[in-house]
Amino acid sequence: MKQLVAIEVVSLEDVYWLEDPRARQILGKDWSVWSGARQSLPTSKPQLETLKANLWSTVVKSSQHQDAWTWGGMLVVSVSVAGLVTLAAMTQPSLAPEARHSLLQYVTGKYLLPANCKVQFDWNDPHVVGGTMCFTVRFYQRNGQPYPICDTDQFFVEVCQGTRKVVTLNSLGGTDPNNANIAKVKFTVRTAGQYKISVLIGSSHIAGSPFLKTFIPGKMDARRSRLIRPANTVVCSSGAPTLLHIEPRDEFGNACVFGPDDDPVRGYRIDIFDLNGQPAEKLSSALTMAYDKVNSRVTVTALFPEPICLKAIFHYEDQKLPNGDFDIIVLSSSDTTLVHKNIASRKHNICYEAKLISIYGQIKTKPRKVLCYIGPKQITIKELILKFIPKRIATFRLCPSTKFHFLPQVAGQNHGSVFIIDDGSQPKIELASRDRNVIAATFTHFLLKNIGGSETFKDKQDFFYHEVRKFHSHYYHEKLALKVQRDKILESSMKATKGFSVSDWCGNFEVTFQGEQGIDWGGLRREWFELICSALFDPRGGLFCAFHDKRQALVHPNPNRPAHLKLKHFEFAGKVVGKCLYESALGGSYRQLVRARFSRSFLAQLIGLRVHYKYFEQDDPDLYLSKIKYILDTDLDQSDNLELYFVEEIYDSLGQLSKTVELIPNGAKVRVTNATKCQYLDALAQQRLCNNVREEVDSFLKGLNGIIPDNLLSIFDENELELLLCGTGEYSIADFRANHIINGNSAEFRRVLGWFWAAISNWNQTEMARLLQFTTGCSQLPPGGFQELNPRFQITAAPTFGNLPTAHTCFNQLCLPDYESYEHFEKSLLLAISEGTEGFGMV
Repeated sequence: MKQLVAIEVVSLEDVYWLEDPRARQILGKDWSVWSGARQSLPTSKPQLETLKANLWSTVVKSSQHQDAWTWGGMLVVSVSVAGLVTLAAMTQPSLAPEARHSLLQYVTGKYLLPANCKVQFDWNDPHVVGGTMCFTVRFYQRNGQPYPICDTDQFFVEVCQGTRKVVTLNSLGGTDPNNANIAKVKFTVRTAGQYKISVLIGSSHIAGSPFLKTFIPGKMDARRSRLIRPANTVVCSSGAPTLLHIEPRDEFGNACVFGPDDDPVRGYRIDIFDLNGQPAEKLSSALTMAYDKVNSRVTVTALFPEPICLKAIFHYEDQKLPNGDFDIIVLSSSDTTLVHKNIASRKHNICYEAKLISIYGQIKTKPRKVLCYIGPKQITIKELILKFIPKRIATFRLCPSTKFHFLPQVAGQNHGSVFIIDDGSQPKIELASRDRNVIAATFTHFLLKNIGGSETFKDKQDFFYHEVRKFHSHYYHEKLALKVQRDKILESSMKATKGFSVSDWCGNFEVTFQGEQGIDWGGLRREWFELICSALFDPRGGLFCAFHDKRQALVHPNPNRPAHLKLKHFEFAGKVVGKCLYESALGGSYRQLVRARFSRSFLAQLIGLRVHYKYFEQDDPDLYLSKIKYILDTDLDQSDNLELYFVEEIYDSLGQLSKTVELIPNGAKVRVTNATKCQYLDALAQQRLCNNVREEVDSFLKGLNGIIPDNLLSIFDENELELLLCGTGEYSIADFRANHIINGNSAEFRRVLGWFWAAISNWNQTEMARLLQFTTGCSQLPPGGFQELNPRFQITAAPTFGNLPTAHTCFNQLCLPDYESYEHFEKSLLLAISEGTEGFGMV
C-alpha cells in the first residue's frame, strides 16, 4: 500500500476518485484484488450508515486504548464517514439530479469517457477529392467496455477548411446490437486543401481530435478543363508560333497536380479539319503540346507554314473540351502587318470590297457588290447606289454575340472566300470577299481589345470594372449631398438629381432623409439604393410590370403604366442602374446591387440580342403553357380547329377585341403553317416583348449608357448581365427548408432528398444562384425570400434512375431521379445546373 500512500490515497474518498487506468499502473498484480474490493463498497445512504457502525465497532475492538478511541477515534471515523456521505450526496442522482453520473457509475466506470473513444478513418491521407469520405467512431466507457451511443450524448462532428464548413451525415448505432457503440460519419469534399476534423462529445474532444486531413485534386476532367484561347477565332501568322494553353482541372474545378511518373500531355487529341469538314492530316504536326510546370498548365504551340483557314477540335480521352471547338485563321506575313496596321489606326473607315450572296434568308441570283466597313465598335455593310451614294444594308456591333462562320469555296464561284456574319439579333448576312481573312482577323483583334482578352465571365467582369473606372477616371468620387423624403422617395429623388451631370452621378452620395436625424457613413446610402430600387422595379409601383399576378414574377417595362409615370422615369431608372454598376466597379463597401428580378427579354434588349419565342417560357409562363407550347405541339397543316394568321390580337380589360396588329406585311392574309410556326412565334415575341416597349427600353438605355458605355455591357449574355447587376443574392438554407413543397414519399426519394439538403448546404452563393436559375428561371429571390415564391419551390421525385435532374420553370419545380450513391447524385445535380442554365426548355 506504499504506492497508494505515495499518491495520497489515504481515505475512502480518495479510493472512490482514483481512476482505473492509474490504479492498474500503480498496483500491478494487486489490481484484481483492489478492483474487487472497491466494487464492494456501498453506494447508498443506508449502506453508508451500516459501514459507519461496522467501522466504529472494528476500530474499538481492535484497539488497546479504548478510552482514547472513544473520543478521538469517534471524531476521525465520523469525519471520514461524513465526507463519504457528502460525496455520495453530490454524485447520487437521487440526491443531486443535476449530476451526470451516479456514484455507482463512477465507481464502476460505467459512463462515456471521450478520452477512451477511438476514430478509424476509411481512407489514407492524402486522399483524392470527390468521393464520399467515411470514418467510424467507437465509443467506450471509462472501464473500457463499449458504450451504446444515442442522440442525448451530444455527439458532434465539425469538418472545415478555414472558415468554410462541410456538412456531415451522422449515423448512430444501427440494427445490429454489436454496433451500438459505433457512429459512422460521411461527408464529401470537393475543394482540395487541408481540412480540420473535430469530433466532440459535448464540448470535449475525443482522443486525437482535431484531426488534420489533406485532400488532393483528382484526375483531369475534360468537362471542367478549359482551353485558354482569346476568342472563337484564333488568328495565327504563317511561320510564327502562336501559343494556346490548357488548364487541367478535375471534375470539381481543382487545378490538377501531376507526379513525377505522370505524363501531363497524355490523353489529348487535336483534330484539324478544312472548311469542307475533311481531316487535314498533313497539318496535324503543326500543333505540338508540352507541360508548363511553373504555371501548371499544358502549352499548345501552333506553327503553320502557309496561310489557310481551318477548324480545330481539342479532345481529352475522346471527350471534347467545353471551349475546344474553334476556327483558325493563318495569315501571311503581309496580311498580318495589314491587320496590325488596322488595329493601330485611329481612322474608322477601314473598308474592304465584298459580294452580297444572301440576306434575310434570300439568296441573290446575282451577287451585288458591297463595302464592308470595320471599326472598333461595329461592322457596317453598305451598298453603293449609282456607284457613289452609300446605302447601309446592315450593321453588326463588335461584341462576343457577333460571330463569323467560315464556309468552303463554292465551285465555279470566283468572288472570294465565303463567310456569314450573325449577331443573334438580326437576320444573318452571307458575303464573299478575297479579304475575308483580313476582315475576320481585324474583327477578332478589335473584339479582344474590347473585352480584355478573355471570354470567361470572371475575366469579363474584371475587365468591365476596370474599364468603367478608367472611363470615369477624370471624375472624382467626392461626397455629394442628396436630401430626399422617405414617403416620396421616387419623386423627391428625381427632383434632387434633376440637374445632375454625369460627374455628379459618379459622386459619392451623402443621403439625408428629411425630418430624420442621422449622419450618412454608408448605411443611409445603402438604404436609399434599396428604397429607390423598390420604388422603381416593384410591380406595384406601375413603372415595371409582371406578365401575371404573382409578386415573384419577373418584371418588364410597363407599356400601360399610369399617366403620371413618364419616359423620364425610365431614364432615371437607367441612371440608377448605371450608378449601381459604377459603385460596384469601385469595389469594397461601395458595391451596390440592383434589387430587381428583370425579365430575360428585357436583359437581352439591353445588350442588343434578338428576342425570340423561347423567352416566353420564363417571362410569361402562363402564355407559354396556354398558347406557345400548344402551337408547337399541334400539327397546323392537319388541324381544322386552329387557324392562325400573322397577326397579334389585342383585347381590352373586358375581354373585347380592341385591335389587331400585323406581325409581317399583309400578315392578316398569311396563314401560319408547320413550316412557318417558329417564324410566327418569333414575330409574336418581337411584338409583345420588344415593339410594345421600344420607347421605354430606349429611354432606359439613354440613362444607363450615359454612365456605362453600351459597348461594355454588350460583352455579357443575359444570364451574365443579371449576375453583374443583381449579384448572386443571399440565400438562407433555413429559409429554403421552411418554404418548399415535397412531392413524393417513397423511401428512395426520402434518401435522395436527404442528399439534396446535404449537397446544397455545402454550396457557395454562385452555385445556389445557378440552382435558382435552373429551377425558377431567375437567380434572384423575391424580397421576402423563398416564402414569396409563387408557386412555391417544388422538389419532386422523377420516375427515372440515374438521369440528370430536370426542371419546369413554369412551376418552379425541380425533379430529382433516384441514384445509387450520394456521389452520383451530387455530380449529376452540379452538371445539370451548370449546363442547364444556358438557354431555355429545361425539361
